[in-house]
Amino acid sequence: MSEVLPAEAEQAPTQAELQRARARLDRLWQRGTAFLGTPYAILGGAMSWLSERHLVSAISNAGGFGVIACGAMEPDRLAEEIAATRAMTDRPFGVNLITMHPRLDDLIKVCLDASVTHIVLAGGIPPGAAIKAIKEGGAKVIAFAPALVLAKRLIKMGVDALVIEGTEAGGHVGPVSLTVLAQEILPVIQDVPVFVAGGLARGDALLGYLEMGAAGGQFGTRFAAAEESIAHEKFKKAFLRAAARDAVTSPQLDERFPVIPVRSLANEGGRKFVAHQADVIRRFQGGELTREEAQLEIEHFWAGALRRAVIDGDVENGSVMAGQSVGMVKSVQPVAEIIADLIEQAVLALVGQQRRMDADG
Repeated sequence: MSEVLPAEAEQAPTQAELQRARARLDRLWQRGTAFLGTPYAILGGAMSWLSERHLVSAISNAGGFGVIACGAMEPDRLAEEIAATRAMTDRPFGVNLITMHPRLDDLIKVCLDASVTHIVLAGGIPPGAAIKAIKEGGAKVIAFAPALVLAKRLIKMGVDALVIEGTEAGGHVGPVSLTVLAQEILPVIQDVPVFVAGGLARGDALLGYLEMGAAGGQFGTRFAAAEESIAHEKFKKAFLRAAARDAVTSPQLDERFPVIPVRSLANEGGRKFVAHQADVIRRFQGGELTREEAQLEIEHFWAGALRRAVIDGDVENGSVMAGQSVGMVKSVQPVAEIIADLIEQAVLALVGQQRRMDADG
């Protein structure tokens, strides 16, 4: 808390300046807050093992929009998590479903039966039937658009809002930075609200995207080490120690064996993955493995690695997924304090803007 104004603004802001700036912020993200039904257009990124009842309810209770990460959950388990989250908050929250889940239709039904208002479809282009089922069930559909052409296609398919996530983000990432995606998509897409994600850690940074036309922002890494996060203490300490350059994407040694890029903190597990790939490729070239067997061996290396890091605290061999904004995570804070910081940073940036405008006449 207690951010300071930019260097050119030496005097503390007056109450009138703060009120004016806050009103401006509310106007800038009004489309996002109206869509989410929340005071602030701040979404929690869906993070497997982390975005569960405690963190999700804390984000919603603080005025943001929490999102449960369904991941590999079965329908009964998801129903349990939704009910437990609702017991901890009466505010809106959503559920993130992976489109490749073999029981996607059943998971959608669980969400609709529980009156979940917003469903985020991630992990690939969502099936048209899934979008239709969600909308007919009375919920809103949010999808990820890694390119302008896909953004247009998703809108035609009926999605109600988009998230554009840059490669700076943690976890599974695309190849393009948020700064480029924002320039490509925000000036063009006006039909639906567009939320920005990837590398965000400050409110003044979010403000810049709001002024470009974004409806709000999604934050993941900033919340991963929050006080309410169930992550192991060692996981949170790894975040506090890390610099931006420590959050790297998983390497691919041979284009014949594609590796889905995942951004996480560099550790012994990452180094072993490189050696594992090299060994698998050697065995394939020697005729010990078929191409399919080799691909599976590479893909199975990280099985259970995220849980080992988040829950068990094995931050050396597990997958410590984190965005490049991890270098700006300096302490373990309550979620409400994190959100208050983001808002204060945006408001003070707006005060500074107004003062510069007034000085220029």
